[in-house]
Order: sequence, then C-alpha cells, then structure tokens
Amino acid sequence: MTNRSLPAVAVLVLAAALTAACGDDAADPPRGAPPAAAASTPAGVAPSSPTGAPGQPVPPTGPQPAPPAGSSPAAPGGGGKTERRPADPAPVQLPARPTGTPGARQVVDAFRAAGLKVPNPRDRSVDCGPDGLGLGCSELVVTDAVTVYVFPDESSAGDIAETWGGQSFRRGSVVLNYLEARTPAADRARYEKVLTGLR
Repeated sequence: MTNRSLPAVAVLVLAAALTAACGDDAADPPRGAPPAAAASTPAGVAPSSPTGAPGQPVPPTGPQPAPPAGSSPAAPGGGGKTERRPADPAPVQLPARPTGTPGARQVVDAFRAAGLKVPNPRDRSVDCGPDGLGLGCSELVVTDAVTVYVFPDESSAGDIAETWGGQSFRRGSVVLNYLEARTPAADRARYEKVLTGLR
C-alpha cells in the first residue's frame, strides 16, 4: 500500500464510524421523550399487563379527595344518589283535649274577663311532650299568676293534681297549678270559681 492510499483509507474508516454512530442515535428516542409503547397508549388506559386486560381504566392511586360536607357516600348500585337527613325532626303530636273541655287559652281569657290577673301568658304546650316535662297534657298556658293544664282525660288530670297536692285545683280535665305562681291563697278561690263556671 502506498502513502497516497493511506489518507483515503482513513477517510473511509472515519465515514463508516460516523454512519454507525448516527444510525444508533436515530433508533434511540430523544432524552425526556416517553418510550414508543407508552406514547401510543391513550391517557388513563393501562398497557396490557399480567394482572389486567388491555384497554382497562387505570384505578386511581394516592389519597382521594373527601366527599362534600353534608353528603354521605353512595351505596353500591344506588345510582350515585346520596341520602339526606331532614333538618328538623317531625313535630310532637300531642293528645287532643276531650270534647266540651275548655282550652287552656280559653280558661286564661275567662280569668282576664273576670278581672283576674294573668300577666305574661305563654303557650308552652310543647312542654307536654317527651322533650319537655313529659306530662302527657294536651295544652299548657303559663302565666305569672297561675298555670293552666288541659289533659286528654280526667284520670290523667286527677293523677297530676294529686301529685301537686295543695298547690293545684282540678275541674274535669283542666288543672290549675300554683307551684311557680305568686298568687295569694285568698285569690286562688276566685280563679277556681271562674274555671268551675266554664263547665
């Protein structure tokens, strides 16, 4: 081999090396690019694996957001509906007063018409129910002078009147209570007389 052919051989060897190097770079993806298989898989779908079929959605991983306040998780197969509890419980149903018995408000009005004091009247019938005194009365009106109870029957009224002893008066299903009142004993007879006249 002559000295003239050495440069030509060196150029050929260099060209072959460059060609091989360029061919390897073209086969490799650029840095930061996803692999070919990953790039062709739609978002949210897992590639085929031994534990799942191709094309199945990828289950979420990591912590999940909490449901909104006031809602409960939907039951399986329930169509995604949430159950909501009523804001307020149903009102208590009190027993009706007997037919022909004056109402507590009617008794208080009769006291006022007779010139008796009935200051600051308040309808407290709600206290007759289980969330109040639990006495089972039908109606209750409280004043600063006397408290008027109406019961659904005379038997219930008689039991309560006996419990309160000398601090009450009963006529039929209506009971007058003086326990928390400031009514002088001398004036009580006047209230009782008016109540008796209503029957």
